[in-house]
Amino acid sequence: MNTSSATPSSNITLQKATRKEWLGLLIIALPCMLYSMDLTVLNLAVPQLSADLNPSSEQLLWIMDIYGFLVAGFLITMGNLGDRIGRRKLLLIGAAFFGLASILAAFANSAETLIAARAVLGIAGATIAPSTLSLISNMFQVPEERTKAIGLWALSYAAGAAIGPLAGGILLEYFWWGSVFLIALPVMVLLLVTGPVLLPEFKDPHARKLDLLSALLSLVAVLLIIYGLKEIATYGISLFRAMAILGGLLVGYIFLRRQAILSDPLIDIALFKIPSFSASLTLYGFGCFVMFGSFFFTYQYMQLVLGLTPLLAGLWALPSFAGFMLGATQGPALLKYLPTHKLIACSLVMAIIGFVIISQLTEKSSVIWTVIAMFFTSIGFAPVVTMATDLVIGSAPPERAGAASAISETSAEFGGATGMAVLGSLGTAVYRSSMLQQNFEQVPATAVSKARQTLGAAVNEAAVLGEAEGSILLNGAQQSFLAGMQVSAWVSVFLLVVLIALALTKLARV
Repeated sequence: MNTSSATPSSNITLQKATRKEWLGLLIIALPCMLYSMDLTVLNLAVPQLSADLNPSSEQLLWIMDIYGFLVAGFLITMGNLGDRIGRRKLLLIGAAFFGLASILAAFANSAETLIAARAVLGIAGATIAPSTLSLISNMFQVPEERTKAIGLWALSYAAGAAIGPLAGGILLEYFWWGSVFLIALPVMVLLLVTGPVLLPEFKDPHARKLDLLSALLSLVAVLLIIYGLKEIATYGISLFRAMAILGGLLVGYIFLRRQAILSDPLIDIALFKIPSFSASLTLYGFGCFVMFGSFFFTYQYMQLVLGLTPLLAGLWALPSFAGFMLGATQGPALLKYLPTHKLIACSLVMAIIGFVIISQLTEKSSVIWTVIAMFFTSIGFAPVVTMATDLVIGSAPPERAGAASAISETSAEFGGATGMAVLGSLGTAVYRSSMLQQNFEQVPATAVSKARQTLGAAVNEAAVLGEAEGSILLNGAQQSFLAGMQVSAWVSVFLLVVLIALALTKLARV
């Protein structure tokens, strides 16, 4: 039986969550974890997959990237579609397609089939984040309970990112590469069976027809920008990649202009006029910017500078998941003692400590210092995810919660992709500049030329050279990489200080 709680500012009675809602949250968390796992789990399977399907280099890139591209591109459309046809219905439809596409991917016998399956997985995955987050806003009406539920929701994504590489490694040890996709089947079956019982249905009672042109414009804009950013992060700046981003921005501008004149827009522009909504989106987006930018460096540092294997690097990263778990679940409990804006500011100070430690790492540093740095950044950023997401959802009208959830997750996607592109490109530019200043007179010119591109290339070249020449090349490359990582860390510190100022000024009245 529900108990109730009256809000202090009104006579509205809010229903406290029962055991049914908390069980429903557990069911919601499982597909969220899978969504996150699918972004990373395939990385370990690339060698086996390549040997079996023999994809071209372009096909392999599409196999790896198309899932993330289509998730980002369809978030806004799926968030609005859930508001219109029902959030639970959309989630269950997405779960069914996710399961079917997982089977198709697992038993794909060609690169083209696997690309198609990954594309369907991406579209289905785009139903998960906005549907689950907006359902949480319906299931947990009391603000304190909703904040806790969103913390657990955010934790499920971090769990997927942490478990993905480990689970993939274990499966690949005993089974074929396609087995990494079959993890989804029992979870999606459980969701389809229990979802209709444990999850409520909600949709906008006054929803109008979905504007297909707006949906197309949002898809094209997001795909072009994310594509350009990811390509720059991987291969560096080029005219084509820059034009992709500029084209995406132009289409995005046309999209926003259209939303301003529609009577029932895909994105309610008025939401951005709410200070807590726009400030929270900025905090979330730029928080993902610095966090994903740091991932670009820390995993390379552990493997290519400290010499750890991928599995050991993944194991040493687990404490950062523990930090995220503590921050996401226990951080918001401190709202009893600190207002939201001060708690967010204090959390970001914790993240700054982590980045300051990263800026001091050398090739002789113990891996423990990397673990400590990642722990501080995670425990500092996690409460920001929870509280900023809570503010975004709480600022939007209930019937627009799906659209608001999609905007929130799109902000995170953009932030993460931009962080990897901008900070990654900055670090690469510093690396190449530093390499040009190194003295490699004793090393063959062809090896030096290749090593100046990336640290990974330098490691490969050093491995085939003699011990003396290889040592000179590798030491110079590692020093150059560390210079780039340190510059990126200090830029992240500066951005976090700006975010602290934003939180203290724009969220002071929340």
